[in-house]
Amino acid sequence: MAPTGTLTKSEVNPPLAPPRMGSSSERDNIEEIHPFYYVLMKVLFKVWRQKPKKSPQLESYQLEVQAGNTILECLNRIKWEQDGSLAFRKNCRNTICGSCGMRINGRSALACKQNVGQELEMISASSNGDIPTITVAPLGNMPVIKDLVVDMSGFWDKLQEVDPYVSTKGRKIPEREFLQTPDERSQLDQTGNCIMCGACYSECNALTVNPEFVGPHALAKAERMVADSRDTGTEERLDNYNQAEEGVWGCTRCYYCNAVCPMEVAPMDQISHLKEEILDRNDAQSSRAIRHRKVLIDLVKEGGWIDERKFGVYVVGNYFKDLEGLLSLAPLGLRMLTSGKFPVVFEPSEGKKEVRSLIERVQNYQLSDKALSR
Repeated sequence: MAPTGTLTKSEVNPPLAPPRMGSSSERDNIEEIHPFYYVLMKVLFKVWRQKPKKSPQLESYQLEVQAGNTILECLNRIKWEQDGSLAFRKNCRNTICGSCGMRINGRSALACKQNVGQELEMISASSNGDIPTITVAPLGNMPVIKDLVVDMSGFWDKLQEVDPYVSTKGRKIPEREFLQTPDERSQLDQTGNCIMCGACYSECNALTVNPEFVGPHALAKAERMVADSRDTGTEERLDNYNQAEEGVWGCTRCYYCNAVCPMEVAPMDQISHLKEEILDRNDAQSSRAIRHRKVLIDLVKEGGWIDERKFGVYVVGNYFKDLEGLLSLAPLGLRMLTSGKFPVVFEPSEGKKEVRSLIERVQNYQLSDKALSR
């Protein structure tokens, strides 16, 4: 039996914590590679406790655990051995259902996937102190029902806004299923891995400041529908997703959703794919959001960086065609002039040729990539 006690951070945290093994021979092999993997150590768990309409508080629970124990296993022990009133969601315990999403040390994750060793490895030795600490809190951007259980009604409502079902209206229903080639099916592999755990939604900065934004989970599902060869509603879908605040243009491109997704769906990448589809189908006159994207690229391509004199009048003023938009810029322009912040003369970047060459190479690559995927 392994000895008990508190070990140093380097001793208890292998670089990559191995998975739990079933047979004794597999466990013996793991112990040879990671000799401290099954050694018991003391860990302090600070768990968010809250009831509706009451202020939250952190309660501390100390456990003797192994580096390979998952956070969910530790929460189960707290509930079974120390505090039966602790509330949290769980089900499969195997990264399949997405039920146990929560914030672990300030980062949204699945409690059944993260283990003690992985979490302590991400904490500096100085902050660990004598007894390493793991903090567990509910997912963000959702109201708390109790403790680690959040109300996901808004999460599911926003998913419905993107019509997350394959549409076959206008097509004759075959006697059997709609067929796909292996290549067509492979286009859905990444987005099809989403288990709706809410991690991306929890970390979304755009949702925090703009509750109308539909969310990265919904837009990742939207891309899955657009990429599906059986779906007949692509044009209607893209028109629906082409919204300045609620749709794809509400995304702030912070990449937090990609960083926390336990299934590597990469919601930010899927949102970018939707933007590309929308841009391919619309010109700069169709909306301010599309003008913003196209004007930015055109000006950087022209001068190496943005000519701020043109940017506002092109985007907000629609290339001098929108009088109301132009007038709305007047107060800001006057303040910039009086404070000496308005760039009267534009100086192109010295590296504008290199910048233009880089943009053109990326654009040509995107064109060739789209041609190959068709």
